[in-house]
Amino acid sequence: MPFSRNKPVRLQPYFGYRSPTRMVISARALRARKADFALGGRWQAMRTMIAQFASHEQAGLHVRLEIARENQPHVTYDGVTDEEGFVHFVIALDEWPLPPSPEWEVVAFHWSDDGEEKSVEGHVLVPGANTALGVISDVDDTIIETGITGNIRAVLRNWKRVLAQMPEERIAVPGVDGFYGALGGATPNANSSDDVGKHMSAATDRPFFYVSSSPWNLYSYLVAYMKLNRLPLGPLALRDWGLDRATFGGSSHEAHKRRAIDTILETFPTMKFALIGDDTQGDLAAYGQIVDKYGSQIAAVFIRTAGEAMSPEEIEAKRMIERANVPLWLGPDYATGQAFLRESGLLSDGDAAEIIRVKSTTGTEGAEIP
Repeated sequence: MPFSRNKPVRLQPYFGYRSPTRMVISARALRARKADFALGGRWQAMRTMIAQFASHEQAGLHVRLEIARENQPHVTYDGVTDEEGFVHFVIALDEWPLPPSPEWEVVAFHWSDDGEEKSVEGHVLVPGANTALGVISDVDDTIIETGITGNIRAVLRNWKRVLAQMPEERIAVPGVDGFYGALGGATPNANSSDDVGKHMSAATDRPFFYVSSSPWNLYSYLVAYMKLNRLPLGPLALRDWGLDRATFGGSSHEAHKRRAIDTILETFPTMKFALIGDDTQGDLAAYGQIVDKYGSQIAAVFIRTAGEAMSPEEIEAKRMIERANVPLWLGPDYATGQAFLRESGLLSDGDAAEIIRVKSTTGTEGAEIP
């Protein structure tokens, strides 16, 4: 936007992740001030959110990523921001061993703004050497009712929720904190929502990754929401929005999630993952395709249901998951899902390959053990 073109260039790092042989991390160059989600009245809340969408992206900015490894010289990689201000690094690593347990590692981004050298820290989630199970979770209507995906009518209908509510005011999906805390194996500390990325919660025993069709403009908002609701922090795969069919078409949401999940699974081929989503935006259909392609890597599928009838695509996806003998939970609330966790063995510290086979369930009944 014109009024932001003269602001200093700020680099917004996004949470990354790595395996022993691959690192994935991104950032975005913006001419906009850092988001401040402290409560300050309805008008201030709206101004803060509008600023997230009205920022001016800086294309053509040279960015240097610096990686420090213990007892080795620092290594740098160069990138240039695209027309939307994004710079993406997918780096082949020379067998960098994993730590004993999951942790956040620190990298540094460097750039020049009007001759002034600047830098900012980025954070990379690293599973532990013995981590057998990770979690890939949807965001929209799975942990928070965003009201901004699906189509342009949903955006307009829910404008107040999107633009005028701070993270502290949003109502979490009931039971999500206990469910995710149990599955993660640890309860993160609720830190200040200011200065996102500086005050990091400890990594959970089972690393979390989030995929969403929400725009990258909501990244800081969503991280603040997760911290305040004591949800495990993890990398977010969001989308670059445009006012076109590619953004608002239902098939594009599913394709985006499949691509994001593909990248995670291919980065960690020896790990198993639990997939969590809901039935409002085609998650079951997308997860069915994932199970069909990566069946041996999928430990379980959790779908929070809203009570609507399944589409033909969802019915076929359910059959695909069942044919692959992947435990499937379909239920309306996470209290039921937590019972499934206990009964299926997903709360144990044993190898994910020893998960007890569980029949799918619907409604409020617990999982049935054959």
